[in-house]
Amino acid sequence: MSDTLKAELLAVALEAAERAGALLKDGRPADLGVASTKTSPIDVVTEMDIAAEKLITSFLAERRPRDGLLGEEGTSSEGTSGVRWVIDPVDGTVNYLYGLPAWAVSIAAEIDGEAVVGVVTAPVRGETYRAVRGEGAFLGDRRLRCRPAAPFAQALLGTGFGYLTDRRAAQAEVLRALLPEVRDIRRSGSAAIDLCDVASGRIDAYYERGLNPWDHAAGALIAREAGALTGGRPGEPASGELTVAAPPGLFEPLQERLEALGAWHD
Repeated sequence: MSDTLKAELLAVALEAAERAGALLKDGRPADLGVASTKTSPIDVVTEMDIAAEKLITSFLAERRPRDGLLGEEGTSSEGTSGVRWVIDPVDGTVNYLYGLPAWAVSIAAEIDGEAVVGVVTAPVRGETYRAVRGEGAFLGDRRLRCRPAAPFAQALLGTGFGYLTDRRAAQAEVLRALLPEVRDIRRSGSAAIDLCDVASGRIDAYYERGLNPWDHAAGALIAREAGALTGGRPGEPASGELTVAAPPGLFEPLQERLEALGAWHD
């Protein structure tokens, strides 16, 4: 990938995320409600999710008309350029619906199925994270590094929960077993923000079952470029079964413990 293409993709991702973030933050109606549901009655979509994805995809179609697209709210096209954009217009929709601050716009550009550019904008936090493969991760102008590996018993973990009843019950059992073994566990409600918090050292590690590509494409690249390892079950990449992010030395015991606890299945 040429330096010119890297710079172009990053600039496009940053502008698309900034525009969508401004729409979501400044245009949120006071009476915002649920427009539809997906996997369950509590897995919601708001009118602003749809509006933000439309804004992003229209902008990308104007700037990069030959690229493919994959968006959470149904956008999907193959493209002919070899570049595919993976978009989550509102990662943390329930937080957004309730007026909580932990939500983000997540945009990644992939080439041959591998993320090469990632941008996560958290407008209420006033933060934009970015990474280009091989060039590091940044919050604004500050280069990010994940924390050195903490002893397992002193690790602060982030996680999230699915929306299907059986899955939530299984995740609760994993949490019940894991909580006494670590420093503590946080649940922000946004996978993209959790992955960026690993990158910035705000948490030591993150795991979750049930993520889709748009949930982790940008955030996982940012975490890796900050020095973290990412993956799924032992020897496998991050997937819908399991996503894990942590610095070397903590990643391995966390991944092994999650495997033993069956965190990859309901």
